[in-house]
Amino acid sequence: MIKIEPRNKRELLKAALGEINADLAVTNCRVVNVFTGEIYPAVVYVKDGFISHVETEVLDGPYKADNVYDGQGRYLIPGLIDSHMHIESSMMTPRNFAKVAIPHGTTTIIHDPHELANVFGAEAVRYMHDSASDLPMRQLVDIPSCVPAVPGCENAGASFSAAEIRELAALERAVGLAEVMDFYGVMNGDARMMEIIEAASECGLYLQGHAPGLCGRQLSAYLCGGPNTCHETTAGDEALRKLRAGMYVDARESSITKNVEAIWNGVKDIRFFDTLTLCSDDRESDDLLHTGHLNAVARRAIECGMDPVLAIKSATINTAREIGVSRLGAIAPGYAADMALTEDIRTLWMDAVFYGGRLVAENGRLTAPIEDKPYELEERNSMKLSGVSLEDFILAPPVREGCARVNIMEYESLTASLTRLTQAKLPVRDGRLELSEGMAFVAVLNRHGKGTKALGIVKNFGLLEGAVASTVSHDSHNLTIVYHQPEDALAAARELIRQGGGMTAVKDGAVLHTLRLEVGGLMTKLDAETLTEEAARMKETERSLGITAPENPLLRIVALALPVIPDVKMSDLGLVSVAEQRILPVFL
Repeated sequence: MIKIEPRNKRELLKAALGEINADLAVTNCRVVNVFTGEIYPAVVYVKDGFISHVETEVLDGPYKADNVYDGQGRYLIPGLIDSHMHIESSMMTPRNFAKVAIPHGTTTIIHDPHELANVFGAEAVRYMHDSASDLPMRQLVDIPSCVPAVPGCENAGASFSAAEIRELAALERAVGLAEVMDFYGVMNGDARMMEIIEAASECGLYLQGHAPGLCGRQLSAYLCGGPNTCHETTAGDEALRKLRAGMYVDARESSITKNVEAIWNGVKDIRFFDTLTLCSDDRESDDLLHTGHLNAVARRAIECGMDPVLAIKSATINTAREIGVSRLGAIAPGYAADMALTEDIRTLWMDAVFYGGRLVAENGRLTAPIEDKPYELEERNSMKLSGVSLEDFILAPPVREGCARVNIMEYESLTASLTRLTQAKLPVRDGRLELSEGMAFVAVLNRHGKGTKALGIVKNFGLLEGAVASTVSHDSHNLTIVYHQPEDALAAARELIRQGGGMTAVKDGAVLHTLRLEVGGLMTKLDAETLTEEAARMKETERSLGITAPENPLLRIVALALPVIPDVKMSDLGLVSVAEQRILPVFL
């Protein structure tokens, strides 16, 4: 469990008393106090990375500090803390993610590396931790709890038990047990989940939850099981029930799912907001560059009517308390000197960012260089899949002529992410199934060397022609392909095997464009600017094939095989009933 402590408390005490010079004085600023909700003029003194004194009386010099930074009358807020996110969702490495997030005022993130852990196991968690060890931001790690998300319903590249939790909890910046997605397992006291939770508790980790739609006795059972946070809250009444039950609600505004407005409208009339935090969850490089990171989430909350100081409090001290880390998230004596200056606390574009009292970004640009370093895992091919053939993508019906009754995974609409189970009677001619309008085939091939694969039918996905494929396929990240013709699916599979992972689009057997994600099939070593350009080309290509409804067509396929989101999903083992946690037959 990480502890944020000054290296020399005696020196900090002397600086607080004014007996020795501070390292830095931030002058002519208006401090936003997240304890009282006040804003007032102050001079903030920093010694050895910690705030030694906040002066509210003597605001004019001379200042007892070796360096002085003029705040120019701007607001000084605590460095922002993201309560839940996945670096892998940015498709960047931890170091390149830091380069783009820091200028937006993010000084601490709590991230769950379960995406890469599903590919490379415990080694992935160590890589995500170690590659961030010298960054000018604090990347705290939650140890993945559900690898795979639902055992028995999918195969991943690894499997975590209580032993892995205990092993990885020893990492310097390990802070929590990541989102416990198997909420049915927790509610029902499943032995594996109980052992994992017990191991995390014994290691002093906080327990991060994942409880979409839970209420009543189910919510009570989940909370009694241990996890007490949730970033999967989507509705206002749901948020209110969870806050009433003492649960932390991490209001999410990601590149995929936007819940801040609904949550705020549901809870805005209550009196206390100590257990309301903000998170970005999954944010792509384009949004990070042009919209922001957690500052964009707070900005959205303010646009929805949240008081700016409450938004800042929800993005700082509330999160620090949620994860059980002291001396973080406020501008006060003894706290880490993570701060940001902004001209406008309603828009939260940052003019200067300090991490540990060091100026790390100014005017939207990084001022603390982040060196590119080689890591062996970044060079490793994660595609343990070969020998694919056309037959792998032909869904063979039980009859050669006539009709077949099939189970279908149907999206509620062309824009919705929730899916439901429906049935249809489809014609069969010469042993080939003929799909109705709005339908496409889906294939999920295990890419971790397990040899499993499954075929099915999806409706309202949006693909009108060709095929789209991705190795970003939450959470087991197998190779997922949506297609109309087996020849296109085969071409897509071979392309991603050759590239070492990524996203691709195919039409008439020809590859139209590929976004290469060579690091675990999830990330690239490209910087944010170059990645954004490549992703834009990939988006346009997918739109040309009919996937036009979602704001970001790349994200349409990524949750198709996620068996913790209702009602049915596809995995490498088949069509999964999420509630029942069992495999359903394609043909009835």
